[in-house]
Amino acid sequence: MGIIKLDGANSMLKELCEHRPVASLPIAGRYRVIDFAVSNMVNSGVGNVGVLLSANARSIFDHLRSGKDWDLARHRGGLSYLPTDPYDGQIVSGDLQGLYCNLDYIQHTAADYIIVAQADSIYNLDFRSVLLFHQNTGTDITMVYSRAKDDIPGSAAVMKVTDNGRVTDIAKSMTATKGANDFLGVYLMSKDTFVKVITTSFERGGSDFLMDGIIRHMDEYSIFAYEHKGYVARINSTMAYFNANKDVLNPDIWAEIFMGDNLIHTKTKDAAPVQYKDTARVVNCLVANGCEIRGEVENSILFRDVKIGEGVKIKDSIIMERTVIEDNAMLRNVICDKNVKVTQDQWLKGAENYPLIIAKGTTI
Repeated sequence: MGIIKLDGANSMLKELCEHRPVASLPIAGRYRVIDFAVSNMVNSGVGNVGVLLSANARSIFDHLRSGKDWDLARHRGGLSYLPTDPYDGQIVSGDLQGLYCNLDYIQHTAADYIIVAQADSIYNLDFRSVLLFHQNTGTDITMVYSRAKDDIPGSAAVMKVTDNGRVTDIAKSMTATKGANDFLGVYLMSKDTFVKVITTSFERGGSDFLMDGIIRHMDEYSIFAYEHKGYVARINSTMAYFNANKDVLNPDIWAEIFMGDNLIHTKTKDAAPVQYKDTARVVNCLVANGCEIRGEVENSILFRDVKIGEGVKIKDSIIMERTVIEDNAMLRNVICDKNVKVTQDQWLKGAENYPLIIAKGTTI
């Protein structure tokens, strides 16, 4: 059985996540961040997936719907939504309360193992390899990590791991430094262990699964770590989101994530192919269907139904769905959220290390 946790409020993504969880962020032209967690589970043979809801989750309902696009619209198992109900009349921060409120759902599953994934990362991983590692080590809890290739600013959990994979320490950090064992928010454990962690930590006043359920009870469990050696991007800041989109313009990274045996699925939307007009010039871009291009676009990502006028010059930018860029506008290092309109002759430029963000529905 799989459980997907949605991120709560993230101050480092405030402009982009003011009205949506990180899991709903559009990525790579046609996907959402949550697509990777759901697809990884389905590709691993997990047919019973519960989504633990957070605030502002309407966009998650709209995107996942019945789970049909991920083959989760089933008579048995399939996709379930797990709300967080008030406990003793109040809702507290953290994910433990939501898990505790849904213990009946968890306990009634026929599955022997629970895989938990945080929907804030981009990677392609077959969880069956994690299960095999878990069974071979005979551990209570397996946690998945990757080695940070560069410093990763933003909230992180870093682990000390011995040569045989045993976790000896876990610490919260505001930066995962280069070479650190960066926890990806993925746990695997038996159902009985999972229920025990939830009940013992929440009933003793805990609120956070990692901090109160795992870190404060490390001496009670055997914990091992599985290293994912492929590409990983954790979306925990605006720059992390910007860089993850630019990374998929690299053919090698694109092929690793999207062109292997395990496909990443998303909500199906039918639209006409891209229209490249006579004046269009497009270099090293991802362009989704439904777009109409008359200007110049370079090193950028255009989501569905974007309109680019004549004389427009766009470079190193992310343009989300149904955005209109009128004639002779110039954009560089810009993130345009959905339904933005940039009128004629406007010049917008962000810094290379911090892009300019245009809020959803804005007219410039």
